[in-house]
Amino acid sequence: MTIAILTTGGTFDKVYFDANSEYSIGEPCISSILDEGNVTSDYRVKSILKKDSLDITQDERKIIKEAVLECDEDRIIITHGTDTMVETAKFLEDIKEKTIVLTGAMQPARFRKTDAIFNSGFAYSAALTLENGIYIAMSGQIFNSNNVKKNIDLGKFETKD
Repeated sequence: MTIAILTTGGTFDKVYFDANSEYSIGEPCISSILDEGNVTSDYRVKSILKKDSLDITQDERKIIKEAVLECDEDRIIITHGTDTMVETAKFLEDIKEKTIVLTGAMQPARFRKTDAIFNSGFAYSAALTLENGIYIAMSGQIFNSNNVKKNIDLGKFETKD
């Protein structure tokens, strides 16, 4: 079973250039993370966007959805910026025949202290084991797309109240 990994940028792939926090979105980090984790099952990575999620438009969500629908694989991970991850997950909710897991990072994967490595493995496991549906794998939990929010103050995802 091959997993498709679609990357859209976000903090996960950010590269910072100076102390003033100027950044750009770099090449996807997920392949090197999975290689370092000795993941031996089949996966393929396709970069769709290289954007901060706050800059993703509805037209770009359509591009993400089209890329998901074009996947031969029925198990898909999407790396995505955390600020609008929930909106993108909701946009994909009408896709019923695939297991789609969105994940991201609060700190760039290139930083020594990052949640990107854990989130990558967690999302990979979730994609292999969950039923068809749209999920978010963040903060050590699996959330349904219709019952999750980002708590900006605490820097984590949680179930809606």
